[in-house]
Amino acid sequence: MSKIRVAVLFGGASSEHDVSLKSAAFVIDNIPKEKYEVICIGITKKGRWLCYPGGIASIPNGEWERDPDCTSAILSPDPIHHGIVTTENGAAIVKKVDVVFPVLHGRNGEDGTIQGLLEMAKLPYVGCGVLSSAACMDKSATHTILDYNGIRTAKWRMILDYEMNHITEKARSIAEELGYPLFVKPANAGSSIGVSRAVNEEQLIEGIKIAFAHDEKVIIEEEIVGRELEVAVFGYDAPFASFVGEIESCKQFYDFDAKYNLPDSKLSIPAELPEETARAIQQTAVRAYKAMGCKGLSRVDFFLSDKGEIILNEINTMPGFTSISMYPKLMKHLGMEPQYLLDKLIEQAIDNNDRVV
Repeated sequence: MSKIRVAVLFGGASSEHDVSLKSAAFVIDNIPKEKYEVICIGITKKGRWLCYPGGIASIPNGEWERDPDCTSAILSPDPIHHGIVTTENGAAIVKKVDVVFPVLHGRNGEDGTIQGLLEMAKLPYVGCGVLSSAACMDKSATHTILDYNGIRTAKWRMILDYEMNHITEKARSIAEELGYPLFVKPANAGSSIGVSRAVNEEQLIEGIKIAFAHDEKVIIEEEIVGRELEVAVFGYDAPFASFVGEIESCKQFYDFDAKYNLPDSKLSIPAELPEETARAIQQTAVRAYKAMGCKGLSRVDFFLSDKGEIILNEINTMPGFTSISMYPKLMKHLGMEPQYLLDKLIEQAIDNNDRVV
């Protein structure tokens, strides 16, 4: 019996390029090789697609793209190709693909764009569809949909780039409404890229400028004082939630360095919570997953306030898949070892190819 051919996409023209490389190395290393043949397709920071034939060790450090055996690659939107077109020795070669695993975080990977291309190509792929990916990536859309569905989020306001002409008045108005401290976030970014905390007007305006370097929309949220909790959700028609995990950040808030570069942040699985509270968080995670139209997998992040309020922070449709990432750790605690988890993610992508986007 021939192996199932899975194309793993990684890198990308995104601020989360380096995180994607680490996630991809973990995914490629743990995909069951007796069942799957892996084709590695890396995307450089400038957006060039390359078919990479080398070893896993060169992926996390970025050395992969300097491999002399890399060849130009195109994911063909034409369903007749059903895969990747590479250029080798001046000739175009079609590499048929059965399923795609887009291990891409942030823009051009987690925002519905790559999903749209895969839909056009009629290729099965792991993870959420076009609409849910885009809506979960855009924090203003996430807030709006969850607010409508009665799922509590932090109080928030949005600023558009044209409003920078009168930013002082806008910032002052938001601060009067929400109160300091405030968190400033690009609407479309992940891994806490461009996120800052403001305790006064000067910091708020500076934070808004930083956030606008990453997106044309900026979200301002009230600060929630409490515990940071995360839940992994898995599945299509009958999704289920993992145990609740807790993050104890080594910094004031769980920013990029605390997530990926500093070893002192602690993950506790399961979190020490009353059973009733843990169950309510799990149920809310599944409700939010369904409300946002998620499929396959997502990580749902919460705050548990000092008053015991459950407040949803964000939904990540392609969560980190590094060796220290919360999603695989949460699923492992359910008994789904990385090899088994990845096998099931790929299987359900193939089985549910005829989904509604």
